Amino acid sequence: MLWALSALPAAAQTIDTTSGGNILVYRDSRFDLLVRKQAEYNERINLTRKYSHGFRIQVLNTQDRAAAIGAKTKLLQLFPSEKVYLLYQEPNFKVRWGNFRERADADAQLDQITRQFPGSFVIPSPIEPKPEWLKEAGDSGPM
Repeated sequence: MLWALSALPAAAQTIDTTSGGNILVYRDSRFDLLVRKQAEYNERINLTRKYSHGFRIQVLNTQDRAAAIGAKTKLLQLFPSEKVYLLYQEPNFKVRWGNFRERADADAQLDQITRQFPGSFVIPSPIEPKPEWLKEAGDSGPM
């Protein structure tokens, strides 16, 4: 098997550059296209998986699991376009709502939430990017 591989012509050349010679490299143009496509794919994957620093509204903090599930259900019915998170940090269940990049955005929604859930407050939290943020990043990118 090794003999069969050694019969293939070698594409690489060794050039002595100690005397100040130049090296000319020929590269297939498809290589640049492949690298560009891989970079775009990696960027898309990173944007969809990335969590960033932001804010959420904490709606409930309770030891009653049924109350937490009820609050989550109510939020999903009232605001179907926003994500609701049910967290368990022993011994409490926490219900958090929304993904906001800026505190001002969360504060603007807080009034609407406190009508249904008095005592809600804004909390710093890792957030998931919204699809429209991904489009903004894709439109403004250098690609």
